[in-house]
Amino acid sequence: MISPQDQKLLMLLRQNARASITELAKAMHVSRSTVQNRIARLEASGVIRGYSVQLGGELLANQVEAHVSIKVFQKLTARTNLALEQISQVSQLFSVSGEYDLVAIIQAQSLEELSKVLDAIGNLEGVERTNSAVVLETKFRR
Repeated sequence: MISPQDQKLLMLLRQNARASITELAKAMHVSRSTVQNRIARLEASGVIRGYSVQLGGELLANQVEAHVSIKVFQKLTARTNLALEQISQVSQLFSVSGEYDLVAIIQAQSLEELSKVLDAIGNLEGVERTNSAVVLETKFRR
């Protein structure tokens, strides 16, 4: 179980993982050592697995993102997952319930590149069919 203070700290870190211990302590109205101890405990317990970079600016503005639902032949699921992991434009892959088995998040530098990636996914051994939705606008991301 994580405490309400831990939840607040995680929210602040999601907003800016590079915030200083001092900034976090001020926002939480606690001491720096309290924040350092909480972060250390959350990292040690695996609640915080790591920190990442969020792209922005011109690079992000020019990217095209699509969510691709993928129906897989069940006997080839593991092989298909490995093949999808090798496609650098696949930033995330989820196993889901429903008509489709997987949802892949694709990030490409252009519509042309996106089209090539979608063709590559559709041609993978084990992929029965796909259904794509291009993201028009991101309202928010946490």
